[in-house]
Amino acid sequence: MGDARFRVETDARLDVVDVTDRVEDALADGAGPDDDAVCTVFVRHTTAGLVCNENERRLLSDVEELLSSAVPDEGWAHDELDGNADSHLRAMLLGNGVTVPLADGELDLGTWQSLLLVECDGPRTRTVSVVTH
Repeated sequence: MGDARFRVETDARLDVVDVTDRVEDALADGAGPDDDAVCTVFVRHTTAGLVCNENERRLLSDVEELLSSAVPDEGWAHDELDGNADSHLRAMLLGNGVTVPLADGELDLGTWQSLLLVECDGPRTRTVSVVTH
């Protein structure tokens, strides 16, 4: 079992960042085992999500549009506290982690699959954990 962490800088309030290469680097740097296992990738924040999907610019734009239309920016009770209820709600819809099988210590992703950090309250610096087991 291994583990590693890395930071991701986001550029906008709602932003999608492909972290696949960073996860693969973490595995190569010792987070990964030599044999078959699974890798859990986890974003350590309540206003960002992590998903496995295609990194295609139009689809990423569609993801941002979907989140914006599904969860309006304003009108939530939590906004009285810090004005970012929409970010928490969007992140809950996405989930905070994914589990990917490993084959020979490498991510066993499908042809078009990438690991995407979805920022919902940026720009910020996010911490991503990579754990193999």
